[in-house]
Amino acid sequence: MNQPKDSLDAQPTPSAPPAPPTGLSYRDAGVDIDAGDALVDRIKPLAKRTMREGVLNGIGGFGALFEIPKRYKEPVLVSGTDGVGTKLRLAFDLNRHDTVGQDLVAMSVNDILVQGAEPLFFLDYFACGKLDVDTAARVVGGIATGCELAGCALIGGETAEMPGMYPDGEYDLAGFAVGAVEKSRIIDGRDIASGDVVLGLASSGIHSNGYSLVRKIIERAAPDLDADFDGRSLADALMAPTRIYVKPVLALLEKIAVKGIAHITGGGLVENIPRILGDGLSAELDHRAWPLPPLFQWLQQHGGVADAEMHRVFNCGIGLVMVVSAGDAAAASALLAAAGETVWQIGQVRARAEGEAQTVVV
Repeated sequence: MNQPKDSLDAQPTPSAPPAPPTGLSYRDAGVDIDAGDALVDRIKPLAKRTMREGVLNGIGGFGALFEIPKRYKEPVLVSGTDGVGTKLRLAFDLNRHDTVGQDLVAMSVNDILVQGAEPLFFLDYFACGKLDVDTAARVVGGIATGCELAGCALIGGETAEMPGMYPDGEYDLAGFAVGAVEKSRIIDGRDIASGDVVLGLASSGIHSNGYSLVRKIIERAAPDLDADFDGRSLADALMAPTRIYVKPVLALLEKIAVKGIAHITGGGLVENIPRILGDGLSAELDHRAWPLPPLFQWLQQHGGVADAEMHRVFNCGIGLVMVVSAGDAAAASALLAAAGETVWQIGQVRARAEGEAQTVVV
């Protein structure tokens, strides 16, 4: 059967090809390379303030080069790494980013100090979902301040912008320090004996541990964080940066034979001091030997926290513990006080009874 001519000629009109998609950039995916470059430019002068002997190159290379000072005869490298914990959550809530960088440095340099090590250099890692250059620069400014206080160089780091990994306005921090100590002068607690004296150096506040409990107490108490608290705002007290003990302690080690040092971090007094004690020894601490700072009194009162829990969560006003012989206690205390530290004789080492804890607070 013949088709009508018009039907044969009516062929479908081909559709136009789809328009090519608009080209994507890294910025479209949420990563701003220009912002990262701007941050590096802001960081360079901050890092320059921390330069010291041994630095062979600074910020910008693929790897940071550092030469161990030639004054070391048998150098042993000591390293430590840490973060700031949930204190960051409080920093986000209060929009306070200037001091958490010092916290980051302190947690690592104080840790390696306890073995007698001089911190040599520090590297940081800053991760966020969207890079805010001003916020990141404030954080790194605090890191540089911490490095200056510790006498170590900020010689590198990493800024990671990872869209979708962190909520807007939030970030995470990590860092590590490397130090050196003469092999013959490593402090490991092996010489601690019954009768030795325990010295406590004052903390600057909560430091960077126990903030999950701190935030829970704040949630329960609902205080006015801007109200006056012991001469400053409660927010200032809560965010006070971790004290860095490096320079006074290193100076003391040149004059006094310190037998053991403990950095009072997570685990508080009762779990950190045993890390430097032999199995047959216990540290007996007298809680009346030093005042419980007002901030810890506030936390205990508003949280209904038991004494035992306070001692195993918080530093309770003692940020660093040192063990010396009874004959060196007075001289060590005087030297530390002259260097600006507040120090108390808080206890003594004695033989440990069977089944007894290695730290006893009486």
